[in-house]
Amino acid sequence: MCEDDHSGDHGIGRRALFVTGAAAALTLGSVSFPSEAADAADASETRTVRGTLPTGSPDFVYLPVEVPDGVREIKVAYTYEKPAVPAGTAGNALDIGVFDQRGTELGGKGFRGWSGGARTEFFIRADDATPGYIPGPVKEGTWHIALGPYTVAPQGLPYEVTITLTYGEPGTVVKPVYPPSRAKGRGRAWYRGDCHLHSWYSDGRRTPAEIAALARAAGLDFINTSDHNTHSSHAHWAPEAGDDLLIMLGEEVTTRNGHVVALGTDPGTFVDWRYRARDNRFGKYARRIREAGGLVVPAHPHATCVGCNWKFGFGEADAVEVWNGPFGPDDEVSLADWDSMLVASVREGRGDGGGGRDWIPAMGNSDAHRDPDPVGTPQTVVLADDLTREAIQEGIRAGRSYVAESQKVSLSFSATGPKGEHAGIGGRLKVDRDDPVTVTLEASGVPRCTVRFVTDQGVLHTSGVLPVSGAGTVSWRTTAQYAAYVRAEVRHEAAVGPLPGALAAFTNPIFLGRG
Repeated sequence: MCEDDHSGDHGIGRRALFVTGAAAALTLGSVSFPSEAADAADASETRTVRGTLPTGSPDFVYLPVEVPDGVREIKVAYTYEKPAVPAGTAGNALDIGVFDQRGTELGGKGFRGWSGGARTEFFIRADDATPGYIPGPVKEGTWHIALGPYTVAPQGLPYEVTITLTYGEPGTVVKPVYPPSRAKGRGRAWYRGDCHLHSWYSDGRRTPAEIAALARAAGLDFINTSDHNTHSSHAHWAPEAGDDLLIMLGEEVTTRNGHVVALGTDPGTFVDWRYRARDNRFGKYARRIREAGGLVVPAHPHATCVGCNWKFGFGEADAVEVWNGPFGPDDEVSLADWDSMLVASVREGRGDGGGGRDWIPAMGNSDAHRDPDPVGTPQTVVLADDLTREAIQEGIRAGRSYVAESQKVSLSFSATGPKGEHAGIGGRLKVDRDDPVTVTLEASGVPRCTVRFVTDQGVLHTSGVLPVSGAGTVSWRTTAQYAAYVRAEVRHEAAVGPLPGALAAFTNPIFLGRG
């Protein structure tokens, strides 16, 4: 049982803790403010709540706040203790957000903001709000401050929350303006993008303007906004879009059992995150992403941070992010896991290469948060009919893409049959099982790298080291009987030992055979 104290003009009193309808959430006793204070313009009232959350606390603890009529602004500040813990033991980490008078129902309209652990205070009023929070009127009713005990030390998590209401006439609500869903493209062409980026609207430290400038410098044609558990940045990207940069809108849905990038949703779309794999709710919110025009992309599925490892399965995925930021061991595991999914798809006769739900394409993104995190390392290069949200998404969904560590890297990957049949990345070369097939990779910007052709049998061909110029062509002959699919990896030289070097680039597969 958790206990909390409320202090203020009404003194200190104990409040009971009530279980909500959700299995992983608890609700504290409510905090009240005098309605008569609204008679004094710009008057303010403050209440402070103190309590301790024990180990084993639920994922979310709600603190109801009874907001009277006539409130112009709500401001919340919080602190919590971080005692020393033994090595290997999680310390205290407490997230925070807020829901308005419309309630805390999953997927409901009450969401007004989330900052996780990135901020110690926030405010909301009609004309403005702290980054991460949604401006709008502070209406009468029961608001809920949401506390998220991410990890709790063995000693417990003592916290203090201070709520200040300021009364007076509300400001003017600002109508949001969103970036356009198209930019000036080059027709059917290869477009470079980074679809996993964080701004100061969640736990990033860069403004939209800074991110857009870095995206242009990295040679990107498109980006996707993906702040944690909030869509508050959507209304702040329009000034940064232009003919040369398509800005898609989304969210990194950050659950306790893994993160998923909602890629290219309709402006203003909020996707809830308050569930675990055992709750069997992810399918509903994956559909919510798609109904809003977005793609469902599990992010860094084998990341080692608490709550980052993907546990929802891949049945709802439109693509999977197997390369996240500078290439590391968890990316190597993600790449191997994805390859196993490709093997399963051809074993079950589902690898048609047609871009449907039969196989899951891979992509890579930077997940950049702050300096010195590079934007566009890595980047997904997509063959799309134009530089529009829908065309880029269609190319990603179809697997017509490769992943490169920077704009310096360019690949061309194809397979040809004995009668001139041809297929490119994400496609199918329709040949008989014994027909000779030639697979060719042309690469530039990859000095002293090696090329590996990976199939459902594993790595079947490894090239010599490419010249210091970084350009080269590698070919290999096979058949559909020998290789159900072929994909290419371009690797840096390994520093020591038999392990492959870090990736410089990789492609989605080309499937071989009649299917």
